[in-house]
Amino acid sequence: MRQIILDTETTGIDPAQGHNIIEIGCVEMQLRRLTGNTYHQYIQPDREIEAEAIAVHGITNADLADKPKFAAISEAFIEFVRGAELIIHNAAFDIGFLDAELARNGYTERMEDICPKVTDTLMLARRKFPGQKNNLDALCRRFGVEHFDRELHGALLDSKILAEVYLLLTGGQTALALGQEGDNEDDDGVFGVRPVNTENLTFRVIEPSEAELQAHQAFLNLLDKKSAGNCVWLKQDSESKTAS
Repeated sequence: MRQIILDTETTGIDPAQGHNIIEIGCVEMQLRRLTGNTYHQYIQPDREIEAEAIAVHGITNADLADKPKFAAISEAFIEFVRGAELIIHNAAFDIGFLDAELARNGYTERMEDICPKVTDTLMLARRKFPGQKNNLDALCRRFGVEHFDRELHGALLDSKILAEVYLLLTGGQTALALGQEGDNEDDDGVFGVRPVNTENLTFRVIEPSEAELQAHQAFLNLLDKKSAGNCVWLKQDSESKTAS
């Protein structure tokens, strides 16, 4: 259940051309709740940062002159992420750079060995919103996540933003504007909804088995323990029984 939302900033776009990672930002999530544990590190690269990259993240070589190289921070980074599911927007980019850094520094492991499961939120977004813009800024506008209008990218900030976006992608809901024609996104990232004729629809109710009820109760008890007795569902159930 441990997930790490990860982002990097780099000197350019292609590790095969010798470009390096210059910033790593990670936030930890368990049971769909941020734990407060983070990993953040600026890294001194082995080459000049391209002007196009500086325009994106604003980090210069002068900013990194006193920062450690990847070899010096690699063990702490690997220890932080090992065994977790990685959640990354456009995962191929970040994983490609991390694998290149590991290889460059003599590691035989690659990220798939350190973190066997990687979830690419760009792929999730493309399946959910086909044919639309699905970069992080567009998703922030669509879901109403704050900070999307940031002027510069930063690995830790983007990881925190992506954590919010991931939760909305996998269990949340976009804002709905009833009464609009069509189902395309408007300029504000709001979707119109077509009315559904339910006259001829029939719904089958599936009752849970005793084993499923017990498993559900055990999960609620775990949530209650993790939240220091603040599980909303257990409170509602208790209130319902008291009222009856």
